[in-house]
Amino acid sequence: MASPAIGASGADALPDYAPVPRSALGPVLNEQGYHVGRVERNLYWVTDGTYQAAFLTTPDGVVLFDAPPTIGHNLQRAVDEIAAANGVSNQVTHLVYSHHHDDHAGAASLFDTGVVRIGHEETRRLLLRDNDPARPAPEVTFQDRYTLEVAGERAELAWHGPNHSPDNIFIHFPDHDALMLIDIVNAGWVPIYNLNLSEDVPGYIQAPATALSYPWTHFIGGHLGRLGTRDDISLHQQYVADIQAGAREALGAVDPTPYFQKYGENVWAGVRGYLDAVTDAAAKPVIAKYTGVLAAADVEVFTTTTTFMILQSMRLDLGPSAPLHP
Repeated sequence: MASPAIGASGADALPDYAPVPRSALGPVLNEQGYHVGRVERNLYWVTDGTYQAAFLTTPDGVVLFDAPPTIGHNLQRAVDEIAAANGVSNQVTHLVYSHHHDDHAGAASLFDTGVVRIGHEETRRLLLRDNDPARPAPEVTFQDRYTLEVAGERAELAWHGPNHSPDNIFIHFPDHDALMLIDIVNAGWVPIYNLNLSEDVPGYIQAPATALSYPWTHFIGGHLGRLGTRDDISLHQQYVADIQAGAREALGAVDPTPYFQKYGENVWAGVRGYLDAVTDAAAKPVIAKYTGVLAAADVEVFTTTTTFMILQSMRLDLGPSAPLHP
């Protein structure tokens, strides 16, 4: 435990940030620390203010979509609350994984009796690799598309290529006017570090356009305290487009020569100085533009690391990464 003096000093050193726009915030949590609400008809969503999951109630049981450990046992409490209010079963019979990451699946083992687990074939491979008892691998898998039907209710699962992770899928509820796509768009907020810690930059950038190609009104993005809208997706796209435009401009404007002259034989120091300068030049105007528009836009490290990832993808995935030596 830190001494009071050290703790006070640390608190004094913490930075201040712009107020969170009220539009970015969701409903107040209950005494147990969650909120559960209706999306459409018998499709519900649950949040702890940081993570989100969803579930469908049916005459034959409940279909759960993701199991974030931060929500944990509150998932069943949310299901119990809705089931009691509507006079339906509270038994979770199916669990769909959006992808393999623990922060969205780490409470999966709480539902361990007679549950059918469903996910992309890559999700199964990765979960078997990780060998985490908290995340049992799905028994039912698919490659490109899978229609899940339970007691007349339907969810369309689709894999459109890697994005945030190699296995992250689109979950469409055509009868409930909703789409679930995790870790791509944080409704009302900027992405955190490195495009929400995404592994495939071109896939991540393409994913919002793919999402908008589906018909839906309600968006379940997996994070923070409210549902999203189509306007949230469009605003996210504009944020990314501004980063791309700034990166292109900075790549043409920042001269690498001074950095390599300064550090001489220490080539990596020159690389760092140059890339940091390009990233900073591209990110600063975006941070200024979106502060007060998207929550946490002024947490500079988020936009800066996201800009760095996009900048490197432009160089390495799209090319050219450097002038061709004669």
